Amino acid sequence: MDDPQHRAKRPVSMLAGSYGHPLHPILVTVPIGAWVGSLVFDVASHLVDDPASAAQGSLWLIGLGVAGALGAAAAGFLDLLAIEPGTRAFRTALVHMSLNLAVTFAYVAGFGWRMGGDTVSPAQIALSAVSLAGLGAAGFLGGKLAYRYGVRVADEKTQAEGFTADAPPPAASREDQAVLNTEET
Repeated sequence: MDDPQHRAKRPVSMLAGSYGHPLHPILVTVPIGAWVGSLVFDVASHLVDDPASAAQGSLWLIGLGVAGALGAAAAGFLDLLAIEPGTRAFRTALVHMSLNLAVTFAYVAGFGWRMGGDTVSPAQIALSAVSLAGLGAAGFLGGKLAYRYGVRVADEKTQAEGFTADAPPPAASREDQAVLNTEET
């Protein structure tokens, strides 16, 4: 089966992860978590006695998110190469990638804007909030690629392995059976 849909399920390189277990989805958790955390620190910087500490924490979370986004982008680009150009899945992937790159550039700009500052301005918080909204839209498209189009998801035959009873469950030990009998009475 070498049709475009099945090719999009296969890694183009082991750097993208193995079949049915791509790296891109796990790598995106780093920028998502860091950037959500940075917004929490931004808000906290207006609620605590020492706003500089929260502002510094937010700055470093933004930097961590940018570094994580670079790794996620590399793995995601390898996944993009598996998709047949001219298809709806490919166009969706291009928009997904473009949004993520725009969000990453916004965070890079925000990082530079914050360097050397001890406070977080409302405009800087707004940039983070808008960037997170863009990240959410990009994530929606990433979900569509995986769950609607099946990009880098194992085919149904492979998935069916998880739903077959290939061996009977192990028999309960005497101790387990004694506990079950006690619970029944």
